[in-house]
Amino acid sequence: MIYFQRKLSRLCCHSLSERTDALVNALVELWDASVRASHHFLAEEDIRRLIPFVGEAIQGVETLLVMYQGSRPVAFMGVENRKIEMLFVAPDCFGNGFGKQLVRIAIEQYGVCYVDVNEQNPQAEGFYRHLGFRTFERTEMDGQGNPFPILRMKLEN
Repeated sequence: MIYFQRKLSRLCCHSLSERTDALVNALVELWDASVRASHHFLAEEDIRRLIPFVGEAIQGVETLLVMYQGSRPVAFMGVENRKIEMLFVAPDCFGNGFGKQLVRIAIEQYGVCYVDVNEQNPQAEGFYRHLGFRTFERTEMDGQGNPFPILRMKLEN
């Protein structure tokens, strides 16, 4: 467990066996709030349709890092095959550095060098660009075949 000074947060890596229904539900709620605050291109029906996939992804991603303030999860990231598969921060914690801390840990400890970003979320693209990622490919559809263009980004040294 790693502790950070910023607002007395702590980081936990949850193994597959530690991912309880309560944890997954709390992270899905965090995802929902984060997406509503940042993914303005998604309609309500899109968000509702994605929720089951989010729970499955949280449950199955190889590495799940969760940042807590007290017992409350305020950010989480999933990493698999040197790629950030998901990174979400509670809206009231946007701009506090939690996402940046998680990405730095992913790079340093898990060898992350890839991330996919929704093109329609320019704040996320700018965030990753600021951390050294560059777009190397663009797709017209997301991984579920929805018409949400994806920017595939790679960390440049």
